[in-house]
Amino acid sequence: MFAEERLLEILTILNSEGKLKVKDLSTRFDVTEDCIRKDLKSLENQGALKRTYGGAIQIRESSNNYDIRARREVNVQSKTTIAEKAFDIILDRETVFLDLSTTNILLAKILAESSKRATIVTNTLEILNILSFQNNITVVATGGVLNKNLLGFTGSATIEFLSKYKFDRSFIGSCGVNVFDRSITTFDIDDGITKRAIIEASKKSYLVMENNKFHFDGNYKFATLDDIDCIVIDELPNSETLRILEDLNIKLI
Repeated sequence: MFAEERLLEILTILNSEGKLKVKDLSTRFDVTEDCIRKDLKSLENQGALKRTYGGAIQIRESSNNYDIRARREVNVQSKTTIAEKAFDIILDRETVFLDLSTTNILLAKILAESSKRATIVTNTLEILNILSFQNNITVVATGGVLNKNLLGFTGSATIEFLSKYKFDRSFIGSCGVNVFDRSITTFDIDDGITKRAIIEASKKSYLVMENNKFHFDGNYKFATLDDIDCIVIDELPNSETLRILEDLNIKLI
């Protein structure tokens, strides 16, 4: 195998498993560990991975897309798949919270076109507009201070409202999930503390997120994977991420 072919295969393994070990690669490719270390250094110089002691991991990116208007046009098909799965989870006559999330906006549209009866509580302006004329849906707005980037309500007044409720289920958006330190993050502090309050007010909490969010980090940690019951996702993550989630008893839908 040529060196260029080995580098491509190493990246394929990394994408599949989430991390690399020098010893395993040395055995797999029948080359010295020093040779593998040089390969990993070359790939790191190309920005393809980050070397660690004894191996390498994928590079995590920072999520900095603050405006919900821009995010609404990204990964629409994946978000639609997630929204359809979330819809199937909601039972008739449940009280459900839909958090600030572009996926939840799509979920609200599916609810609006259905005959499912439910009480939907939300802090998202667009969800309020979508559901406001549906006779089968009782709509409750949290109120609070309007976050103009997110087009929804966050902060202390919203949290005070949330403290009075106990939702059957909540669907929570996130900018990123790091399975290695179990963190769930967003980019806005007020949004983060509001999400935390939603989780605490819910019997069951679900993350709604695309698979690629496993490779991103926001700058504010609002929860850990121990705080949620399930992740509703468009497609399964790589094998290493999947193994860690299974070890944590996190269910994927």
